[in-house]
Amino acid sequence: MGFIDVITNRFKKPEGRVEGVEKVTGRGKYAAEYEVKNICYAVLVNSRIPSGRIKSIFTDKAKEVEGVIDIVTHLHKPIVPGLATEDKIKESKFGLPVFHTDKVFFKGQPIAMVIADTLEDATFAASLVEAEYEKDSFSVDFDSAKESIPLKAEAKERGNQEVFENLPFIIDEQYNIKADVHNPMEMHATIAHWTANDFLRLYDKNQGVNNVQKTFAKLFELPEKNVEVFSEFVGGGFGSGLRVWPHVLASVMAAKQVNRPVKLMLTRPQMFAGTGYRPASWQRLKIGADKDGNLLAVLHQSKNGTSKYENFNDGITRVTRLIYKLPNLKTEAAIVPLNLSTPTWMRGPGDCTGVFALESAVDELSYQLKMDPVELRLKNISLEKHPDSGLPWSTHFLDEGLKKGAKMIGWEARKPNPKSITDGDWYIGYGMAVGMWNAGRREAKAAIIFHKDGNIVVQTAMTDIGTGTGTGMQNIAHEITGISKDKISIELGNSSLPPAPSQGGSTGLSSVSGAVYEVSNQLKLKLAEYASTINPNFKDAAFENIILSESKISLKNNSAVSVSYDELFEKNNLSEVRVEVSSKPGDEQKKYAFCSSAAHFCKVRVNKRTGKVKIEKIAVVGDGGKIINSQAAANQMSGAAVGGIGMALMEENQIDAKLGSLIANDLAGYHFAVNADAPIIEVDFIHKPDPNINPSGAKGLGEVGIIGTAPAIANAIYNAIGLRMRDLPITPDKILMALNQR
Repeated sequence: MGFIDVITNRFKKPEGRVEGVEKVTGRGKYAAEYEVKNICYAVLVNSRIPSGRIKSIFTDKAKEVEGVIDIVTHLHKPIVPGLATEDKIKESKFGLPVFHTDKVFFKGQPIAMVIADTLEDATFAASLVEAEYEKDSFSVDFDSAKESIPLKAEAKERGNQEVFENLPFIIDEQYNIKADVHNPMEMHATIAHWTANDFLRLYDKNQGVNNVQKTFAKLFELPEKNVEVFSEFVGGGFGSGLRVWPHVLASVMAAKQVNRPVKLMLTRPQMFAGTGYRPASWQRLKIGADKDGNLLAVLHQSKNGTSKYENFNDGITRVTRLIYKLPNLKTEAAIVPLNLSTPTWMRGPGDCTGVFALESAVDELSYQLKMDPVELRLKNISLEKHPDSGLPWSTHFLDEGLKKGAKMIGWEARKPNPKSITDGDWYIGYGMAVGMWNAGRREAKAAIIFHKDGNIVVQTAMTDIGTGTGTGMQNIAHEITGISKDKISIELGNSSLPPAPSQGGSTGLSSVSGAVYEVSNQLKLKLAEYASTINPNFKDAAFENIILSESKISLKNNSAVSVSYDELFEKNNLSEVRVEVSSKPGDEQKKYAFCSSAAHFCKVRVNKRTGKVKIEKIAVVGDGGKIINSQAAANQMSGAAVGGIGMALMEENQIDAKLGSLIANDLAGYHFAVNADAPIIEVDFIHKPDPNINPSGAKGLGEVGIIGTAPAIANAIYNAIGLRMRDLPITPDKILMALNQR
């Protein structure tokens, strides 16, 4: 017995994350780690121009490399029925029709794929593939391209904008944010295996196996059951795994072409170009208040980058319709086509970007009004109803979060006048902001398999991307059934399990928790039904009155009534008991509005000589309804805050406007927050269940931990140095330039 076996057996089912042992011992398989017989390797060849078309591709040298099996191009490829014609390509809405066009939309676009017996052979051969292009003009500079794109109204206007004429306090400013990249630790990878001519098996890094299953069933005109997708362990996604990217289709095509299993793993630069990013954005936010601090009007305009081949609107102005009462409101938006790959949802999509402008402007207004920023928000947050739909909030406790967060950060030490607190070369400042998210829930299914020894397996197809969903499921099953956690196993991330939505948009646990809650109760009723054949007292027992223990089923109101599992299984001739249920939203969606929220507070130090910003402490209070898994929830919030630090202070997807190339597109050149940049992050929750969103009372927390972090940091910087920074990231050179210009 080896070391890993000893560790695994000794700590087989510890208290904590259900997948913890598998991850730390290496038993948990990520997409690229599955062992498949007769596997070969694919490597993508990327375009060297940002716009034009392919005139010729030269593959002869690459084919001479020993071990090369085949090379896929737009001239030599297997048939994909769903992309067979231009009309079908449009109908598929797949995005980039990889290897189905000679057009080049961005630098780094896959134009060929080498398949070989080894990764080394495939990599070397890929370097020998050459192409001749017909070049075209291109545009990759968002700042210049946006000027010619007109704005359009996004949603119904509230009130009118004429009210600005009579408001004594108005902020009207512009905000710019550079593109950010997800950069999860695990590389995007796929193993594609056609186990039969019409049966596809995929081991793929994604955030929703059923979405991948449906996509390929449609593209290859297969029954969904003929596409099996595994994504049990995921090393981070942050939104990058919410859609099916071209490289996944490429791997499937490769496997079809050579009739062997194919593994395709992207390099880090290929991920920069091929798996999405938070798009660059511009915003104008005009907001006005009366002398008492009532926010009465707002105009929010936004533009974000997209690709030339696909429209992506990040929904930047949506958050402005969510937080404050604002009786007069107008939002406008536009997308700016660029010769870059398509952006996608990134943690807190749209709202994270939009709230930077909104909360920066509200903070700026607080200084004009000479009103405490916390007081200003408490005065204007719409706590009773959704300001757009008019529906009453099911629960909404952002006011409590603000009060609690202020105490946690020591807000009483803040000085209202900037530059009031110094420590040698350091200015010290306090800032805050709020974040909100429309809490959602989608239909999900779950099953429980009950064994004679009292062990149960809870199943759902939902993927746990590291957020603790599996542990949350275990906690719910334990709470409802009473069965100890060490006897509850979790199976997820497999499309053959009961279907569930993708893990994203803060709807994961909110959706699947209802199914686990319901299936746990149905298990109790099913076991009571079997027990009633032995003891009639179990007939028609309510699930609230049923108790499951290590070895028997009994009744709460009559402890003398019990049936052992051994007897129950033997009497009913059972090998196992399986129950499956579906849980989905109901009429409550028409009666109530649902939201998650967070109050973000920050204390910073800004060095007047170097421009360096050091975040000393972050405090965040989240309203996520009932907290199913307290440690994972706290990790969600603190991890999101670190992401917000990166967005505020360092992250920028740099682009060479002359060459159309991404610059520093790797982990060495792209700056993001690491452990040394993370301060003390104190997290707390409201701990009040939402009685209407789902049976568990849990609301999502994945997004609100980052929404509001960046403006809280920017507002703290203003309080420290008295200079308003409206462009992200806020790097030391920008601070020094601002200090020197004053």
